[in-house]
Amino acid sequence: MPIFDTHAHYDSGAFQSDRDEVLSALPAAGVGLVVDPGCELESSRAAIALAERYPFVYAAVGIHPSDCAGTGEAEFAALGKLCHHEKVVAVGEIGLDYYWKDNPSKEFQQMVFRRQIELALERDLPVIVHDREAHGDSLALVLDYPELRGVFHCFSGSPEMAETLLKRGWYLGFDGPITYKNAQKAPEVVAITPLDRIVVETDSPYLSPVPLRGKRNDSRNLPYIIEKLAEWKGVSPEELTRITWENGLRLFSRIRNVESGMGKHF
Repeated sequence: MPIFDTHAHYDSGAFQSDRDEVLSALPAAGVGLVVDPGCELESSRAAIALAERYPFVYAAVGIHPSDCAGTGEAEFAALGKLCHHEKVVAVGEIGLDYYWKDNPSKEFQQMVFRRQIELALERDLPVIVHDREAHGDSLALVLDYPELRGVFHCFSGSPEMAETLLKRGWYLGFDGPITYKNAQKAPEVVAITPLDRIVVETDSPYLSPVPLRGKRNDSRNLPYIIEKLAEWKGVSPEELTRITWENGLRLFSRIRNVESGMGKHF
């Protein structure tokens, strides 16, 4: 069964020297699908370019909270146009980041987040949410949009926050940090998360799992994350791979439409 990496930044400069080599190697390594989320307009366009070049790569378009300074009507309009591309399957990576002190103000981040949520709803797309040190505001903001769907990427909130999101139909993304020794909340969150709401991510080139922590990450490292989740959920890695593949296709439902047009049937 192939693996679905639902969050990897292959447009990143960290892959500048060997991007094609890495991406070309993924199918033979068992990676069947990848979603590459943009972090501003330039990287969103780069993600689309990769999706056009590699059949198994899909793009998300969005403005990350750390990159949202100066965002205005022109940027929102440009994002709206990018959403029409057939291989754009989500609006993201969007959200709130209160960790970095030089990020734009909380109020400005929230405005940009809301505008992109509204864009996703207009385009009938899910969202990929970045939430760092902003759990309360992130949760309150998405709950203002009952019809919104998507994934909290690299989920780091409490079990109580997870429970609220799960009741609303959200997915939770799990990455390399669940393999770290200090992953104290992760087992509790995974315990209450139904198998059909889990998606797996690398966040490449970041967040490499143990035993590769500190090295550049890529989708070939997903088995380490899958093995840890399978252990916690009491299923085989093969079963978790199958389930998370189906979950990813359900979350990013536009993929099935594109693939069926190409004669593929998932």
